[in-house]
Amino acid sequence: MADSNIKVVATNKKARHDYHIEDTLEAGIVLTGSEIKSVRAGQVSLRDSYAVIRNGEAWLVNAHIAAYKQASYTNHEPRRERKLLLHRREINRLTGKLQEKGFTLIPLRMYLKGSWAKVELGLARGKKLYDKRQSLRERDDRRQIERSLGRRQKEGW
Repeated sequence: MADSNIKVVATNKKARHDYHIEDTLEAGIVLTGSEIKSVRAGQVSLRDSYAVIRNGEAWLVNAHIAAYKQASYTNHEPRRERKLLLHRREINRLTGKLQEKGFTLIPLRMYLKGSWAKVELGLARGKKLYDKRQSLRERDDRRQIERSLGRRQKEGW
């Protein structure tokens, strides 16, 4: 998605650490007026949030969109459930996948695409503790290699 009109508002950094991402898809999100203003201001946290499919509709649960300070009594509840906009065939496909053991639906990032707020959802399977340790070890090894290569280039090797 190297589109020039995309502005990433929030990312779920813990998602890729805690889960193996099998598939991703883009979903629209239904927001109120004060919510979209908070999203444009970057007042969003996707930590501990997830998506569920209930009665043939997709819902984003536990995502925090901060209250908009300039809104009056019409302000929104920060952690309310928000409806996700997906095609029927996408919801049916996800329902089948989610019934398999170990799969869950988590938001990876929220972004503005033009004037529309979108959520990138990931169909994910939870990592075991040893998988997390292995990911950290691989990342540390990569950093060590980069450091040593960078040091050699500076020394004129």
